[in-house]
Amino acid sequence: MHIDQDLSLADLREQMDTFWKYSGRKIRSIQDHYDESQGTPVFTAAGKYTTRGWTEWTQGFQYGSAILQYEATNDEHFLEYGRRGTVDRMASHVGHFGVHDHGFNNVSTYGNLLRLLKDGRLPQNQWERDFYEIALKLSGAVQARRWTPIHDGGGYLYSFNGPHSLFVDTIRTVRALVVSHELGHSLLGDNDVSVSLLDRAIQHGMATARYAIYYGEGRDSYDTWGRTAHESVFNTNDGRYRCPNAQQGFSGFTTWTRGLAWAMLGFAEQLEYLAQVDAQQLEAHGGFAEVEAIFLQAARATCDFYLEHTASDGIPYWDTGAPQLHRLGDYTTRPADPYNDFEPVDSSAAAIGCQGLMRLGRYLESRDPDSSRRYFQGGLTVLSTLLGEPYLSTDDGHQGLLLHSIYHRPNGWDYVPEGSKIPYGESSMWGDYHIREAVLYAGKLLAGNDYHFYDCVR
Repeated sequence: MHIDQDLSLADLREQMDTFWKYSGRKIRSIQDHYDESQGTPVFTAAGKYTTRGWTEWTQGFQYGSAILQYEATNDEHFLEYGRRGTVDRMASHVGHFGVHDHGFNNVSTYGNLLRLLKDGRLPQNQWERDFYEIALKLSGAVQARRWTPIHDGGGYLYSFNGPHSLFVDTIRTVRALVVSHELGHSLLGDNDVSVSLLDRAIQHGMATARYAIYYGEGRDSYDTWGRTAHESVFNTNDGRYRCPNAQQGFSGFTTWTRGLAWAMLGFAEQLEYLAQVDAQQLEAHGGFAEVEAIFLQAARATCDFYLEHTASDGIPYWDTGAPQLHRLGDYTTRPADPYNDFEPVDSSAAAIGCQGLMRLGRYLESRDPDSSRRYFQGGLTVLSTLLGEPYLSTDDGHQGLLLHSIYHRPNGWDYVPEGSKIPYGESSMWGDYHIREAVLYAGKLLAGNDYHFYDCVR
């Protein structure tokens, strides 16, 4: 992609202000018109949010978006909507043993609300604070229960596919364990054996970095720096790695770009967190320097891969090995075309990835200024593209905020407009939430502030 080295946060001020106006309208439209009885809204079809039964992993984005909208605009309507939805509907997600999505659902709701309480943005109420804290404590422990040990003494949080399955997505949901740990909680097993949630979070990150990310070291014939596998498959009898696989990507030997983006953001956030942790807590894993080296390599590799294999304006196609992508020629030399006849783009990957680029850039400011600027300006470039046409939805008749998001291309779940050969023009709950998160982050940096997922407990 082409990185705009002259772009500044101040240059995006007007676009960000306009963004929140459209964002509020979209949330109100869902609140007023979406039929909650059909299940959680997942993605749009012909501009209207609909559901898709698989797992209920997007409800936290629904109410979390309203909470972010309040934080950005001070409009208490959105606070009430997000707060009431969290209280009324999110308890089942706290106690959901069947998914790996706790960081998505619960940190985006209970966590954001607790952060606002600690920041003084909500009236101080001990009962409310206790309510959010107990939810976050339990959520981290419940997710940590989905554990598969591996042969080298580590382990990973397994996906909803079963104990053999490590998803790259989970590196961003592992923050649920971190928040629970910071609140003083642990996982209690048989005979009251206490398991450290921080240890499990770190071990999961190490397993993800080792098995889901490639570093050009010859692991297979397609091993290039930063290539990312959606799923890593293990033999649960002996805990040994078997092969890469994909559920939502084209194959285990290609890179599904939303999985790549989850890794970019997840590792960058974990680096920020670990830099604040008492070094003694990391000694069991070789100390801060060793853990940081592993996580930083993964963050750099995935961010580099994104910058190298993305269209010039920073928007990726849904998989870098998609079978018809070659028909677009060298797509990295020109802006992405969401209306082409061959393969769809995925703006939701861009929304997630741009925050990862910015956070990694900030993390490296003091030690590697050149790389820091490359990553941060890359993230700003992506964000600038997303805040304009054809990605920001300005049509009040469309309930989505970020257009051209893709859910599950292999399964054919995405809405294809009549006369088109590929899906385009639709939105997703995760895309809409993460573009809001990215704009909130950029806005805070512009105001001379910062924020992290762990601010709710520190």
